[in-house]
Amino acid sequence: MLAFAPPAVLLLWFCWGVRQDRRQFRNAVLLGLTVLSLSLALLTQVDRLPHRLAVPVYSLVFLVPVLAVIVLGGFLVANGLTMVRKEGRRPANLLSGLAGTGIFAVLILVMTADYVGDSKGYRAFILAVVFVTGYLAFLFLCFLGYAFLYGRIRVRGDVDFVVMLGSGLIGGERVPPLLASRLRAGLTIHAQQAARGAKPPVLLVSGGQGPDEQLPEARAMGRWLIDQGADPALVLEEPRSRTTSQNLRFSRAMMEEADERYVCVVVTNNFHAFRAAMTARREGVRGQVLGSPTASYFWPSATIREFVAVFWEHRRTNAVLCVLLVALAVVLGMGL
Repeated sequence: MLAFAPPAVLLLWFCWGVRQDRRQFRNAVLLGLTVLSLSLALLTQVDRLPHRLAVPVYSLVFLVPVLAVIVLGGFLVANGLTMVRKEGRRPANLLSGLAGTGIFAVLILVMTADYVGDSKGYRAFILAVVFVTGYLAFLFLCFLGYAFLYGRIRVRGDVDFVVMLGSGLIGGERVPPLLASRLRAGLTIHAQQAARGAKPPVLLVSGGQGPDEQLPEARAMGRWLIDQGADPALVLEEPRSRTTSQNLRFSRAMMEEADERYVCVVVTNNFHAFRAAMTARREGVRGQVLGSPTASYFWPSATIREFVAVFWEHRRTNAVLCVLLVALAVVLGMGL
C-alpha cells in the first residue's frame, strides 16, 4: 500500500492550500499531481485483479485517453470554425482551431516514428515534442479541472461590494451580451442579499475608456444597471482601469477608502474567474471571484486564452521546465 502514500500526501497538501487561499495556481497543480499519482498507484494494483478484470482496466487506462484526444482535437477544430464564423478572424478567435490542429499534428508526428529507421536525431525530436506537449496538456488539465471546481464557489454571508469587471463595448457605447451577463450576476447577488434583510452591497463597476470607445466602460455599465432598476445611490463607477490588474487595484483603493474592513465579491465571466481570482490575490483584494454564464461556443477558445495568459505569467518556471524536458528527450533519443 506504499504506492498510495504519495497521492495521500499530495491530497493533504492540496487541501491545506485550498484552506489557506483558494486563489492560487499551485492548488491546480497539486490537484493534477494528486490525480496522476493516484492513477499510477491504482495501475500498480491491477496485477492483483483477475485476468478478466485486468484487461478492461488496461484498456481504459491506455485506449480511452487516445480516443479522448482524437475526439478533443476534432471538437476544437470544429469550434475554431464556429468562432471564425461568429466572431471573426481575430487571433484570439483562432486559438481553439489552432489547438485542435496542433493535437492532430503531434499525433501524426508520433505515428511517423516507425518510418524513419534508426535516426537518433529525429527520435530525440519526437520525444522532445511529446514531452513538452505532455507538460502543456498536464498544466492545461490542471487549470481546467481546478477552474471548474473554483467556479462552484457560492457567496456565503454578506458582502459590502459587488465588483463587476468591464469588457469592450458594442459601437463604443453599448453593453454587449458578454458584459451584460456579468452585470446580471452582480444584480442577482445584490438582490439576494437585500432579500435576506441585510444591507444591500454597493455595485462597483470597473472599466476605463478604450481608444475605440466613446465613454468609459464603467459609465455604460452603470447606466445599464440603473436602467435595470438598480438604485443610483448604490452604483459606484471606477472609470480609469485598462487591465484586469488595474480593475482590481483601483477598485480595492475605492473600497478601502469607504471601509477598510470591507468584504467583496468580484464578478466576471466563468472562463475568466480563476485567473481573475489569482490577480485579485496578487492585488490584495479581500474577496472571491464568481463567474457568470458564457455562450457555449465562446467558452473553449476563451478558456484556452486564459490558460495561455496564466502560462505566460509563470513563463520563467515553465521555460526552465520545458528546457529540462527537451534536454531529457535529447539524452534518451540520442542514447547518451
